[in-house]
Amino acid sequence: MANYKRVLLKLSGESLMGGKDFGISPKMLEHYASEIRRAVDQGIEVAVVIGGGNIFRGLEAKDSGIERVQGDYMGMLATVINGLALQSALEAEGIYTRLMTALGMDKVAEPYIRRRAIRHLEKGRVVIFAAGTGNPYFTTDSAAALRASEINADVILKGTRVDGIYTADPELDPNAKKFDNISFSEIIRSGLSIMDMTAFTMCQENAMPIVVFDINEPDNLIRILQGEAIGTLVSSEND
Repeated sequence: MANYKRVLLKLSGESLMGGKDFGISPKMLEHYASEIRRAVDQGIEVAVVIGGGNIFRGLEAKDSGIERVQGDYMGMLATVINGLALQSALEAEGIYTRLMTALGMDKVAEPYIRRRAIRHLEKGRVVIFAAGTGNPYFTTDSAAALRASEINADVILKGTRVDGIYTADPELDPNAKKFDNISFSEIIRSGLSIMDMTAFTMCQENAMPIVVFDINEPDNLIRILQGEAIGTLVSSEND
């Protein structure tokens, strides 16, 4: 029995690279589409926010001599490219999808309208939210927090390349300890970084739980949805 009925899955753009230095790995697309299909087959309503860091990161624009706001818009367009790729992979799995963008581009996607997005989810379609919030200075983590709250999701599932939240970066510190459960307040006190502060604060204020888990591990997504304790759960209940 699934713990959640409606979820928002947050994927980083970097996760789509697989072993490549940039761009999109067909194998990773196939993996994510397969994992999401299994969730849909369980009757879970799935929305997705995907980053664009595999193509362009707005925060790095200054290193290219590009003005920050322009760079952020370029990053938003990168998320649309990733959204189109994920949509294609999902449809190859036989899943009905809708790509919705915060920036108007009606030739390739629907404009984001909250009530329409919810209706798509109710009809069993996977909704991919692209172009962030449509505003510069906001990350895709902030977009995930905002959209999850707007569509009344039960949880944000933040898929990463590590299996949860640790006391330190486990890739750098072999003595880092993993949290199974942690409160919003404890994360703030400890200075742990799982999302940017705007996104994290929005989740805290709206009591939106977050599960941080390793999306690259096969079956992890469906195991979470079936109630297994995978990754790290961040919630106000732990405060």
